[in-house]
Amino acid sequence: MVSVVNTLPANGLLEQRDIQSWLDEVSGGRSGEDMLLLREVCDFVLSALEASGSGADGGILHHAIAVGDILIGMALDADTIAAAILHHTLSDLESAHKQIGPQFGEEIAKLVQDLDRIGLVAESSVGVSRRDEERHVENLRRMLLTLADDIRVVLVVLAERLHKMRGLKSLPEENRIWEAQETSDIYAPLANRLGIWQIKWELEDLCLRYLEPETYMEIAGLLDGKRAEREQFVSDVVELLQEKFQAIGLKAEITGRPKHIYSIWKKMRRKDVGFDQIFDLRAVRILLDTDANCYAALGVVHGLWRHIPGEFDDYIATPKANLYRSIHTAVIGPEEKPLEIQIRTRDMHEHAELGVAAHWRYKESGRSDAEFERRITLMRSWLESQGAEDREQDFFENAKSEFEPDQVYVLTPKGNVVELPKGSTALDFAYHIHTEVGHRCCGAKIDGRIVQLTQPLESGQMIEVLTTKHGEPSRDWLSPKLGYLKTASARSKVRHWFKHQNYSEHVQIGHTSLERELTRLGIESPDLLEEAKRHNLNKVDDLYAAIGRGEMSPVHLAVGIRSRQAPLEEPGEIELPRRRRRSSKQGASEVIVEGVEDLMTHIGRCCKPVPYDPIVGFITRGRGVTVHRSDCSIIRKMDDSMRGRLVDVVWRDDHGQSTYQVDIQVIASDRKGLLRDISAILTNEEVDLTGVNTRSDRRSDQAVMRFTIEIKDMEQLSLVLGKIAQLQDVMEVKRRV
Repeated sequence: MVSVVNTLPANGLLEQRDIQSWLDEVSGGRSGEDMLLLREVCDFVLSALEASGSGADGGILHHAIAVGDILIGMALDADTIAAAILHHTLSDLESAHKQIGPQFGEEIAKLVQDLDRIGLVAESSVGVSRRDEERHVENLRRMLLTLADDIRVVLVVLAERLHKMRGLKSLPEENRIWEAQETSDIYAPLANRLGIWQIKWELEDLCLRYLEPETYMEIAGLLDGKRAEREQFVSDVVELLQEKFQAIGLKAEITGRPKHIYSIWKKMRRKDVGFDQIFDLRAVRILLDTDANCYAALGVVHGLWRHIPGEFDDYIATPKANLYRSIHTAVIGPEEKPLEIQIRTRDMHEHAELGVAAHWRYKESGRSDAEFERRITLMRSWLESQGAEDREQDFFENAKSEFEPDQVYVLTPKGNVVELPKGSTALDFAYHIHTEVGHRCCGAKIDGRIVQLTQPLESGQMIEVLTTKHGEPSRDWLSPKLGYLKTASARSKVRHWFKHQNYSEHVQIGHTSLERELTRLGIESPDLLEEAKRHNLNKVDDLYAAIGRGEMSPVHLAVGIRSRQAPLEEPGEIELPRRRRRSSKQGASEVIVEGVEDLMTHIGRCCKPVPYDPIVGFITRGRGVTVHRSDCSIIRKMDDSMRGRLVDVVWRDDHGQSTYQVDIQVIASDRKGLLRDISAILTNEEVDLTGVNTRSDRRSDQAVMRFTIEIKDMEQLSLVLGKIAQLQDVMEVKRRV
């Protein structure tokens, strides 16, 4: 748990002697090198302010030193504290700002640069939480985390906000409400996700104080004693339990905290109960090694204090739906005051804090995002390791590549946050805003400067799309080598636009393809207008154009026309009396053969039909009926002498729990982890993978991957193909015929 020092410098002008007093106060436990750095930073700041004519501005320095105090309470390093002070005091002094790198090194300069960038983004996004939906607020939280190349920057931002909230009472009421709402929407949830509980609690209480002042004062008045007294109560309980556990040889890690006002208010609202029904105003958590020790600890607790009826839950024996496990009990503790106690193993605690049961997930009801949660977990791991030897060096050397985000978060001119895959361009941004904006895009501005459309975007940038009235896409945009488009959705929109151009050319191609197939099957004078209407098209040329664009198969159309025009030719040697439909009892029992009883059927391996592909049956010698897709190459190439064995077959309405093998092909830009990502989708959709063949072309940097999978029906196949198509770098995914 990260604690925060609440003692701040007194208000008023901070002169040299005041800074000296502050340096003396914070010198305990810090190296001479750290103190020398902080002293040099303070001297540099004072000189810069005096040279600019600002003098030793009390407000600026007070805020900077106060933020430094909070960071010291979080046990952060001297570089972070120095960067926070420099950022606050020199953000408007460009000449002094340029001297930070040469004077204090590139690491501190980079921290200051990130802080400045986050400050600009926060100003640009003012009002988003008011006028837009929750998703924009969530994206803003994510952007603030993504903007920070260094985790320490996020901690400085939270420390700044905490000090700002502490001084809110001096602002006009309208400003207080505005700042409190923004903190409640953005900064308190960030502290919650990172597990910085002390900052989270204080931010939430301060927000409630200004957003719901009457409620805040009412709950504060109902609490018996000051927070310090409640903290002492919890400390005494922890000490007593440690003594009892040691006496019976039980090793436990025990922590506790008094519930803060915001949390009490939220629980009263969620459970619709009064203050007297909140039994966890004081709470203790006990961590042990085994399940058996958890129940042993429960026995000690109930032996010490009287259990409150109806306030016991054993989530170890019966876990919650999100697999959360713990024992919760409430007792009448010392001084006849209610006390909540949670008992769990360390593994259960890790799952509750970082796994799918993580507190912030169900408290905020945020959407799931594996990459974002990975960054949160990494940040929390770093925070929990504080105090360990070589913490910073180990983290930044071993985990920096993992901390690299997979998304970028950029701003529209109105301040809305847009999430895009890393490497996306301004053209991807344009297509994300609207398809027509992308089609008519002729340029873009990033932070007010005109840039090339191929320039990758960075988090925090403001993008303005320049359009022309009668613009249209360029075929160059589809070239992977030129780098105009990163996202599959944008490329798909461009391809779709070109697909619907050259209508007359597509009509001619479609006419030729369909005529060739109709002639091969011996179909004369088909009613193509009726066929067009069957496919919701207005005229025959639209049907031809759809074939020419590749949206419809001429084979499927021809087979469908043939089946509706006349029955297939009866076989010469096998009698097939026309009777009611019956399903076969063996093999592909999901298929019904017209007029044949008790005839064995099986699915053709050549084309692997699945429900509800158009199908046709072929009577074999000794193996019953083989079921093929109507457009199977074997059926298409079959000569007239063999076509006599073709029979009508249809899928049953209920095809049970059977699965069917299907071949799919994925074409993508070659990258590490692509096969893993596809396998993850198949696993999540409970689709079995029975065959894999991959090939990489180093010249074009493309990978062609072929999979054989087992699916239940076309709906499941469509879902799987759709999810694979959304993966980063996937250009095409389709079923192989």
